[in-house]
Amino acid sequence: MSQNWLGIDGRVVIVTGGASGIGFHVVTTLKNAGAVPVIADVSVETGDEKEGIYCVKCDVTSQESVQAMVDAVVAKYGKLDAIVNNAGVNLPRLLVDVKGERPEYELNEKSFNIMFNINVKGLMYCAQAAAKQMLKQGGGVIINMSSESGKEGSQGQSAYSATKGACDSFTRSWAKELGKYNIRVVAVAPGIMEATGLRTPAYNEALAYTRGVKPEELSTDYTKVIPMGRDGKLDEVGELVAYLVSDRSSYISGTTINISGGKSRG
Repeated sequence: MSQNWLGIDGRVVIVTGGASGIGFHVVTTLKNAGAVPVIADVSVETGDEKEGIYCVKCDVTSQESVQAMVDAVVAKYGKLDAIVNNAGVNLPRLLVDVKGERPEYELNEKSFNIMFNINVKGLMYCAQAAAKQMLKQGGGVIINMSSESGKEGSQGQSAYSATKGACDSFTRSWAKELGKYNIRVVAVAPGIMEATGLRTPAYNEALAYTRGVKPEELSTDYTKVIPMGRDGKLDEVGELVAYLVSDRSSYISGTTINISGGKSRG
């Protein structure tokens, strides 16, 4: 089927955290479907291009940086049709380091603040700045990147899970506030996905400790936990986002869509 079925040609879509990982797959999928994606990321400089895609430097934890990012996009393209709030961070931490061997992997104020500043406060800043622009235009779409852990919880990732629970609640509430203004708000919750290249040895070491195993013992046998028997592909997330950006999903708002191969219960 033609990708033009989506009808998103020329739609300007900001993707935060868009320079790598799931974010860049979302950007690439949107571009291939005819949209005009913009990479907003702390790792790029405004005016740069990555594989032909316009970049804007943005620190989502700074309200001023977020507003400058939206202003730059509107100055260049004259509008903002959608934003994908994808920027996020996950630091595996236990509530209590019961074994007492790695206190650095116990949840503390620093790690808590890093996750909540980016995943919750940053999400709010980006949605707010985008919504103000969309109100001027008469509509738009806000897509928040959640996680199945926000519904199910996750051992060693309680604070991250809590930020994604907040993401889901923001999504439901903002949809109720903005629906009358033709602004849809929806969240996407990936389950276990293929490696993004962002999983560092340090992350794997932390996650393994919080789960009481060695890094090499982290499970990759998905047939036991995922009904479809495989991990998800990053492009599958991108394709769902492209659909949600489009008017083909015009009655979907205020909900979190799981993309987890049948694993998620929420």
